[in-house]
Amino acid sequence: MLTYLRLLGLAGSLMLVTAGWLGGAHPHADLSSNPVSIARGPYGPAILSLWLVGTGFQAWAWWSARDRTPSVRWATVTALLWMLPFLFVPAMGSRDVYSYTCQGEMYLHGIDPYRFGVSALPCTWLETVSPIWRDTPTPYGPLFILIAAAVVKVGGGLTGSLIIFRLVTLAGILAAGLALPALARRCGVDPGRAVWLALAGPLVGAHMLAAPHNDAIMLGLAVVALHLLVRLSPRPAVLLGAGALLGLAVSVKATAGVLIPFAVLLAARPFLSSALLIGTGSLASFGAVTVASGLGLGWIPAMRVGDGLIQFTSLPTAIGMTLTYTGRLFSPGFDAVPFMRDLALVVLAGTLVLLWFRALRAADRGRAALHGAALSLVAFVALVPVFHAWYILWPLTLLAATTVRTRLLMVLTIAAAFLVLPDGGGLSRFVKFPGAPLAVVALITVVTIRIRQRRSGPVAVPGSPQPSGGSPG
Repeated sequence: MLTYLRLLGLAGSLMLVTAGWLGGAHPHADLSSNPVSIARGPYGPAILSLWLVGTGFQAWAWWSARDRTPSVRWATVTALLWMLPFLFVPAMGSRDVYSYTCQGEMYLHGIDPYRFGVSALPCTWLETVSPIWRDTPTPYGPLFILIAAAVVKVGGGLTGSLIIFRLVTLAGILAAGLALPALARRCGVDPGRAVWLALAGPLVGAHMLAAPHNDAIMLGLAVVALHLLVRLSPRPAVLLGAGALLGLAVSVKATAGVLIPFAVLLAARPFLSSALLIGTGSLASFGAVTVASGLGLGWIPAMRVGDGLIQFTSLPTAIGMTLTYTGRLFSPGFDAVPFMRDLALVVLAGTLVLLWFRALRAADRGRAALHGAALSLVAFVALVPVFHAWYILWPLTLLAATTVRTRLLMVLTIAAAFLVLPDGGGLSRFVKFPGAPLAVVALITVVTIRIRQRRSGPVAVPGSPQPSGGSPG
């Protein structure tokens, strides 16, 4: 059975790669394409069929093997086998790599990417960048800008840069995978299962790696930092090193910042000592990279540049869109999206504080801190104004190592993989209505089911064994 699932997932990878060659995010692809225009093209039916069937094969194999992985080695080798084809394909699933390349070129020419969009140079490959991002500053931290500049300098062109970006992304994925088993053992979760869920899902190869996305760098740095805190004795040098890695993760994407308070709880030292050492390490590495780059903190306000995207894949946005559709029946100018987004950020802040205090009071603080870190990423992804499919990999990576209750997030991962086409177009752009109301109905349904489950019996603690006769999820 395991051999069959391994081959089924590989067949899915090959189908997806073929779809990418035929209709991926090629440099000169039609930037205004949609599912209908793709279907009418010469290869349209083949592209869509290969993409849907290939995603389905990988999703089925990933789901079916979640509780059958015999070892970390088997899970790792199989995941790498599925990823390998995506190293040899044009960009697919997203056009972000073209923005990365242009941002690196801007920096090499002395133009601040936190003040100007890539059209200010103008970038050599400007026509490859999606129009919506040509005039917006970058929301990525200074470490990633330095990486992008180094990639462009070494790569020497678009193809060379894509290859190097992809190798850097692969390194981030593998770093997270190698660090996960220690976290899983600390939480009583099967390490093979954890590696399988984190590395073999349908979003990893066809999206995170093939695109590629810089989220992998952030995740790799953050998970290795947590690994150090779990595996090594809490000497000052270890805590400073873990803090430095977390600071570097933040200097790629600010999302990693929500993990730092939980890292403090994970360190087996007095609270103030841990906070001082980890905080010092984080600030030192972040400050050093910022100074070395010669860039300021302009990327922090630039993180709001994506707010112009109004898509129902973000839950606060979906609720705001649904309220807007209803309100405009009575007032044409009604718009609830900004309010719901701001309210969600307030809820997010409160949720993060509650998760931290819950971990602080737990009997096994280290285990609770790891699970709290995973839940903090769940809250972040659920409540931020803009959501992209591969964002699910942030919480999934840590949840895979901290709990066996992953069924819902796996279902969402599979659904997200179907939402993005090989050329990078998101289906959510074309079905705002009834997409938003349907998303709200789905949210209400999930919350109702969860409430009923909690009322009907006790909820298993993270990593606890499942009752006999049932499989974890």
